[in-house]
Amino acid sequence: MNNRKIRVVVAGKGGVGKTTLTALLAHAFSRRGMPVLAVDGDPQANLAATLGIPASHPITPLTEQKAYIQEKIGGVPGRGGFMVLNPDVADVADRFAIPAAEGVRLLVMGGVQNAGTGCLCPEYTLISTILASTGYFPDEVILLDTPAGLEHFGRAVAEGFEYALIVTDESYNARAVARDLSRLARQCSIRQVILVVNRVRNGLEKPDIIGEMEGLFQKVWLLPHDSCITRHEPSVIPAVLDHCPIVGNIESLAGYILAHC
Repeated sequence: MNNRKIRVVVAGKGGVGKTTLTALLAHAFSRRGMPVLAVDGDPQANLAATLGIPASHPITPLTEQKAYIQEKIGGVPGRGGFMVLNPDVADVADRFAIPAAEGVRLLVMGGVQNAGTGCLCPEYTLISTILASTGYFPDEVILLDTPAGLEHFGRAVAEGFEYALIVTDESYNARAVARDLSRLARQCSIRQVILVVNRVRNGLEKPDIIGEMEGLFQKVWLLPHDSCITRHEPSVIPAVLDHCPIVGNIESLAGYILAHC
């Protein structure tokens, strides 16, 4: 492996397992001794619970850090004003990321109204700049859990991330979304676009899925249906400690990413 940092965006239709995959990958990389910053870019903000952070732990999303937004952007949220469109956000992880596990930190973005529609609000400007600036963060691995699409922060993702894991299950709708996301990822010039087929039943040989996705992804990765995950949810920590079958598959996926970085 070379010294390049690993920047992975995880995308897909809602409900296909993006957040669970992000959390399991965070643990897989951290067990290799690699500092990980897990970024929750989904307004539903479920990554904290999935990583094992208790619900009683207070977390203030970045979009609600009004003093920081005003310090960096200049415009006061809800009141307009002049804004800095290229702020220095190199300190954001050290100031607002919280410990999630050994070697893993969590940064919660929060929701942005009208994201991806030309919005120039301070919150959107801040988050876009953070995503585009991940190369300046000290963490060896950054994993971004997204809403159901890359278009929300397409340009920022293009600048800050080199790997896209497009997650689907075997349903028609999820596979259709995955095909569309492969196009968006290529438009973002993401170097490695990998399809992850989650909850595969009856073995891991699915030539129908692999065939229809031919030419859209550099790699198709199949993950088995594992009731161990649903039994332990929301946290993946018990699944990791119990060596649930899918954990080994995620370890292999992390190894593949490392080998191709």
